[in-house]
Amino acid sequence: MNIETGRPPTPAVNGLVTSPHSLASSAGVDVLRAGGSAVDAAIATSAVLAVLYPHMTSIGGDAFWLIHEGATGDINYLSGGGQAAATADIEWFRTRGHTEIPLEGVLPATLTVPGALASWAAAHERYGRLPLARCLEQAIAYARDGAPVSARVAGFIELFRGKLAAHPDTSAIFLPGGEVPRAGARLANPNLARSMEAFARDGRAGFYEGEVARALSRFAEAQGGFFREGDFAAQQARWEAPLVGTYRGLEIYNTPAPTQGFTVLSMLNLLEPFDLGGMPAFGPDHVHLLVQAKQLAYHDRDRYLGDPRFGDVPVGRLISKAHADERRRLIDPSRALAWDEVPSYGSLSGDTVYMAAVDRDGNAVSLIQSIYGAFGSGVVAGDTGILLQNRGAYFTLDPDHPNALQPGKVPLHTLIASMGKRDGKLWSVLGCMGADGQPQIQLQAYVGLLDHGLDIQQALEAPRFLSGRFGLGESRDTLHMEGRFPDATMDELARRGHTLDRWADWNELAGHAHGILIDPETGYLQGGSDPRSDGAAIGY
Repeated sequence: MNIETGRPPTPAVNGLVTSPHSLASSAGVDVLRAGGSAVDAAIATSAVLAVLYPHMTSIGGDAFWLIHEGATGDINYLSGGGQAAATADIEWFRTRGHTEIPLEGVLPATLTVPGALASWAAAHERYGRLPLARCLEQAIAYARDGAPVSARVAGFIELFRGKLAAHPDTSAIFLPGGEVPRAGARLANPNLARSMEAFARDGRAGFYEGEVARALSRFAEAQGGFFREGDFAAQQARWEAPLVGTYRGLEIYNTPAPTQGFTVLSMLNLLEPFDLGGMPAFGPDHVHLLVQAKQLAYHDRDRYLGDPRFGDVPVGRLISKAHADERRRLIDPSRALAWDEVPSYGSLSGDTVYMAAVDRDGNAVSLIQSIYGAFGSGVVAGDTGILLQNRGAYFTLDPDHPNALQPGKVPLHTLIASMGKRDGKLWSVLGCMGADGQPQIQLQAYVGLLDHGLDIQQALEAPRFLSGRFGLGESRDTLHMEGRFPDATMDELARRGHTLDRWADWNELAGHAHGILIDPETGYLQGGSDPRSDGAAIGY
């Protein structure tokens, strides 16, 4: 299958970085050229994104990593999920009349401790080559001196103007003079630069045990929020084993619970017996099967997924071929599954950044970081300059659910990152943003690469669908489809019972995906970047 793309894959031999902003990718490659590792490059890239892409990420968010060791071939998982504060519990909300946790404001902002920087520190301690200060150099300069505002970021500021204007410290940064900055203007956040400098100088202690932690604690206490200094001191990144599955001979690694990474492996298991490569990739039979696999996997997710430190999450069973064989019987090729028979919840709304990096020694990083909603909670914590996430709003107040709010617990995370090995050697580094859409986007990319022989850029630019819900007025199983799908495909899917939302040819709501493919024999790199973002794959 041939897809005409707006750009070819980016070639490289010594190193490559791809992310949703070209300046962030450039910062990562600069670190690689200076002798830094893939982890150093990922930190540099993520730090710049925390300044240039504030609607999607911040050092006040969470992060999850897969890290491939070039020397051993091992792939390690690192969790930077933020824990709920010690004072956070269900009864606090219930006694104040809440049936769910708010999405905006101080309550979700302070419900969980930001976990990203704990993971940066842990990854750097094990795999870093350059000083943290060198890795954060460009991000600190952008925050201190002003970062260029892209048209996309300006549009998001306009779209969420009310949310940003509701909090003085937030509006002072993103609505200078009460106005939306134009594309090409520069936004400075010198307080954020100082918070980043503390981390660059002192590592984990600079954020979780020093003045930054004290300032965040004072802010929360003054605003009636949750986290305190002891919660920051208790926050730790955790090294764990990744999930592993197989599809078409590729060994696929993904992030384990409490992330939804298992759903990617589950969907691929469900689909493997079907001859997807023999079907038109944008035809109704192909799309229908992928959507049905999504519905079954998400149904499992919503019944079982939570923080595995607080209860059993039967992931081993859920990603088994036997479980897929049993669940596959529910798929009817001619009719869409009724949502009330296999319901799934969650939302396609959410904002995240994904980046991939490979260095000259074969070390690689698949890193995803987020503040959950657009501009997170909408709250900048006083003079820290840090925009806080609202990930805590993903907890449920149902005490019997695996994702029920508890002190010290990490909420269910939509964030996932992926790698693939062929014949024991690293072949792919892949990920995306998009809340509940992330597993679906990874699924479509892997099917494009493995079933239809696409290159990485073609797989990322291909027409994309997302099944789920963006707004309260939508059906839970609305199938959103970019307009480049044939009309005949959409008409037939509607006839089979899918509720359709026909998008324009390109829609940023379909998510940003980025990836790198590695030739296992030569080490030749090919990078791809999603044109739905401001991104670029840059190599050398």
